[in-house]
Amino acid sequence: MRLFSLLFLFLGLTLNNASAASSVVLEGIAVQGSEASISIHAESTITGVNPQTEALQSLIGFSGDTTLSLNQNQVADGQIKLEFTDGSKSELNWNWMPGVLSIVPPLIAILLAILLKEVIVSLFIGILSGVFIAVFYAGKSMSSAFFDTITGYIIPALNDEGHLSVIVFSLLIGGMVAIISKNGGMAGLVHYISRYAKTAKGGQLATWLLGILIFFDDYANTLVVGNTMRPVTDRLKISREKLAYLVDSTAAPIASIAFVTTWIGAQLDYIQEGIHSLPNLNASPYSVFMDSLAYAFYPFFTLFFMFLLIWKNKDFGPMWKIEQRTRKEGVQKFKVSGHNEAEELEPEEGVKQKSRNALIPVVTLIIATISGLLYTGWSAEVWQASDMGFFKKLSLIIGAADSYKALLWSSLLGVTISIILSVGQRIMTLHHSIQVMFKGFGFMLQAIVILTLAWTLSSLTEHLHTAGYLTSALQAANASPFLLPAFTFILSALVSFSTGSSWSTMAILYPILLPASWLLCESQGMDSNAILPIFFNVVSCVLTGSVLGDHCSPISDTTILSSLASSCDHLSHVKTQMPYALTVGTVALLLGTIPAALGVPSWICFAAGGLAIYLIIRIFGREV
Repeated sequence: MRLFSLLFLFLGLTLNNASAASSVVLEGIAVQGSEASISIHAESTITGVNPQTEALQSLIGFSGDTTLSLNQNQVADGQIKLEFTDGSKSELNWNWMPGVLSIVPPLIAILLAILLKEVIVSLFIGILSGVFIAVFYAGKSMSSAFFDTITGYIIPALNDEGHLSVIVFSLLIGGMVAIISKNGGMAGLVHYISRYAKTAKGGQLATWLLGILIFFDDYANTLVVGNTMRPVTDRLKISREKLAYLVDSTAAPIASIAFVTTWIGAQLDYIQEGIHSLPNLNASPYSVFMDSLAYAFYPFFTLFFMFLLIWKNKDFGPMWKIEQRTRKEGVQKFKVSGHNEAEELEPEEGVKQKSRNALIPVVTLIIATISGLLYTGWSAEVWQASDMGFFKKLSLIIGAADSYKALLWSSLLGVTISIILSVGQRIMTLHHSIQVMFKGFGFMLQAIVILTLAWTLSSLTEHLHTAGYLTSALQAANASPFLLPAFTFILSALVSFSTGSSWSTMAILYPILLPASWLLCESQGMDSNAILPIFFNVVSCVLTGSVLGDHCSPISDTTILSSLASSCDHLSHVKTQMPYALTVGTVALLLGTIPAALGVPSWICFAAGGLAIYLIIRIFGREV
C-alpha cells in the first residue's frame, strides 16, 4: 500500500521573533527517515546556537545565505535558537513527523475515488488531509488549514510558467478539435476512408485506421470515430460491442504514445515533477518520454492485437458470441439518451463535409511542433559533430528543445488555421467560430482541474521527501530494482482501474516512482548506464499500466464515452473488452516489461510479444 501514495505537503515555516536582520526557514515538514532542510539568511553574524550539534555549531561566525541539512540523529524534537551580533534572536520550533503519515493523504484520495467514483473531490480531500497533518506538525493554528489549501498550495502550484503553458496548450487543442468537428472536417475525413469499407473486415479496418489517424486527442477519437462509423458498422453487421472496443482501444493507446496530443503536455509535466530532483539524470522530460517508448509494450501490442483480430476475422470469449449473433441477426440496437458530448461535435447543419478542413490544421500542428522542437533545441555544435549518427544528433537536439514553446506555437497556429478555414469558406462566422472554440475549451476543463490538483500534490511530495522514504522502505524489504518495472505496471493498472482515470494515476505515481526507482538503483551500487534502462522502463510502465487499467475499468471516462459514442450497452462493452485488454496486458508484462528489465533488448521483446499474440489468436480465436 505504501507505493499507492502521493504526498501532498508544501509548507514553509518561519521563525517566531525573527528580526529584520535575520531569518530561518524550515522548508517542508521534517520526516523521519529523511533530511530536513533549513534555509538560513543572516545579515548579521551568528554568534551562538542551541542545541550545540556539530552541524549547527559550524554556523557560528556565518553571515549571508545557506541551506543546512539536518537528520534526526543531529536534532530531535524541540527548539533551535540562534543569536546574532546585532542582538536579535531567532527560534524555530519543529517536530519530526512519522514517515508513515506521508502515505495517509494519498490513501484517503484513492479510497474515496473508489467509493465516490469522483476523482477531483477525492484528490482535494486528500490534499486537505495533508494540509491538516502539516499544520499539526508545524505547530500552527489548525483553523488556518482549510483556507491555506487554496491560498498556500493550489495557487502557488499554478504560479509556474511550465504549468501555465500546459493549460494554454490543452485549451487551444480542445478549441481546435471542436472547430474542425463543427466545420465538418473530422466527419469528412472519416467518410472519405469509410467509403472504401465494403465488408465487415473492411469496416473494422477503416475504424482501426481512423482511430490511429485521429491520434491527437482520445476524447475526439472516441466521440468522432464512434458516432461517424456507427452507421457504417451497423450496415456491415458489426456489433456495437466490437465498434466500442475498436474505438476505446485505439483512443488512449495512440494518444499516449504519439508526441503531439492533448496528453503530451500533462505527460511531460508529470515526468518533470518526477525527475527534477535527480541531479545525476541529465535529460529533458521530452527525451525521457521518447526513450521510454522503447518499453511501451502494452499500447503497441494492443494496436497489433486488434489488427490481427480484424485481418484473421477472428474473435474469442464474449466478443465472439456477440459478433456471431450480430452476423446472423443484425445489430442489437441500444439507445443512449443524453449524449450531449456527441451532439457538441456534430457538424453544422447543411455543411459540406470536407476532409481537408481537418487535415490542414492537424498536419500544420504536427509540422509546426516538429519545427518548434528543432528550432528551440538547435545546436550547430551537435549537428556538425562527426562522431555522432543522424538519429543521435536528432535525439540530442529534440532532447534539448523547449517542448512547451513548440507545443504552444503549434497549437496556436493550428486553432488559427482552423478558424480561417471555417470563416473563409463561410461555414461559420468569426463570432460563431470563437464560440465553438470556447466550447472546446470547456471539454478540457476537467483535465485542467485534475492537472492543477496534481501539480499541487507533486510539489508537496518533494518537500516531504516521499521518494526518500519509499526508497528506504523498499530497501528494508530487499526489493530488487529489476522487479520495479513489473511492480510499477501492476500498481499503475490497479490504481487506474480503481479510479477510472489514467491521468490521475500518472499524477499520483510519476512524482513518487521516478525518483524512488532511480534512488533505489543507486543504493544498489548501479551506475547511470545500468540505471537508465530500468528507469525508462519504469517511466513507460506508469503510462502503459494506467492505460491498461483504464481499459478494464467500468468507471473510466473513455470507457463510458466509447459506450455512448457507439450506442452500446456499457456493461456489455466492459465485459467484452476486458478479456482482450487483460490478454494483451499479460503478454506485455511477461514478454515485454520483465525481460526488458533483465536486460533483454526491447526489439526482441517486441518480436516475442508479437509472436505470442499471433499464436494466441490462431489457437484461441474462432472465425466469425
